[in-house]
Amino acid sequence: MLSYYFELALRSFKAAKGLTVLMLLTIGLGVGASMTTLAIFHVLSGDPIPHKSDQLFNIQLDAWPMRGYEAGQEPTLQLTRLDAQNLLREAKADRQVMMVGGGLIVEPVAPGQSAMQARTRYASADFFAMFEAPFALGSGWTAADDAAEARVVVLSHSTNERLFGGADSRGKILQLGDKAFRVIGVLAPWRPVPHYYDLTTGKFNPAEDLYMPFSTAIGLKFGSSGNFNCWADHPPETSRDVGAPCAWIQYWAEASTPAKAQAYLQYLKNYSDLQRQAGRFERPTNVRMRAVMDWLATSKVVPADLGLQLWLAFGFLAVCLVNTVSLLLAKCLRRSGEIGVRRALGASRRAIFAQFLVEAGTLGLAGGLLGLLLTWLGLWAVRQGSNPYAALVGLDGTMLLTTLGLALLASLLAGLLPAWRACQVTPALQLKTQ
Repeated sequence: MLSYYFELALRSFKAAKGLTVLMLLTIGLGVGASMTTLAIFHVLSGDPIPHKSDQLFNIQLDAWPMRGYEAGQEPTLQLTRLDAQNLLREAKADRQVMMVGGGLIVEPVAPGQSAMQARTRYASADFFAMFEAPFALGSGWTAADDAAEARVVVLSHSTNERLFGGADSRGKILQLGDKAFRVIGVLAPWRPVPHYYDLTTGKFNPAEDLYMPFSTAIGLKFGSSGNFNCWADHPPETSRDVGAPCAWIQYWAEASTPAKAQAYLQYLKNYSDLQRQAGRFERPTNVRMRAVMDWLATSKVVPADLGLQLWLAFGFLAVCLVNTVSLLLAKCLRRSGEIGVRRALGASRRAIFAQFLVEAGTLGLAGGLLGLLLTWLGLWAVRQGSNPYAALVGLDGTMLLTTLGLALLASLLAGLLPAWRACQVTPALQLKTQ
């Protein structure tokens, strides 16, 4: 019967080509607008490390002086070097990382190459295991390398392609300015979205080009990038020294169970209390330990107006749905005679209802394909823009199926009232008027 209803639907579309095109455009535009916005929201609000995002915690301690203090306000966004080194040394979590972004010049390694400005991450040894950066070759450094200020680097996949043509570069020497570093590992392609482990250098930036031990970078006085906040006068050249009143280091901890997370939070509170007793911290204990998704929400990674745009887009879809209902209903009323003949020949109300639902569903699938094309065009237009996340948006398999499913659901909902109205047609009255 479905094939028969489908054949009837095609005949109906051919008999009213103009109305059919209008309904297709209505569904396609509604689906295209809503799915374009939903696809962007899907990319920006996704969990960058879903299987362990509830085990990774961004750490904040309030090291600011009492000047300007207000109860309940957010603590310092980042940690001082002294606090970060203290927490790292005591190592109370399963893993812990202190880090900051930077930028270095990589000298050419082969004839014909030019110097490369490399976005760099200075981090302690647990970085790769904590954030599950995948290795194609080699591995990261160890805590012993941190302590020894080893001159070693890990390359991103793209950097290895650019410098060494994708060959095994382990053991090769890189000149970073006038300093020589040995390559110990190469990452596989990796780009967490958003750039959650350091939002200060760009919420949707690509992962870094180079990675090196934090202690090495500091020992060599390499510059850093990102937020840098100080609350007391001091010589600029000492801002990164241990004990300087400046917060500039991101600190993350990993706790594999809720009990461990609770214990670590208590440890941080105790640490803050001890620092206040020692005269370093002036404000009351104000610790934040946020899991990844909570951290992203607090940091307002998703643009504030995107949620409103999403509601407006689905509101537009609802308007398109109402218009489609009206068009289907008008088409149904025009076919009252046809429906009366079918009922007189023995078609049940259920059969008439099913016929019109199949027609609406067929219309929805065709509208979904048009909506898919319009969604692709909308995302292409977004990718041409200057937004930092523009290059990230696209249609994956999930969003593609969602687009078609949404179009089908919308058309079936739109077809319910016309289908119900069709099965209420009185055969005798329609035959009498024929």
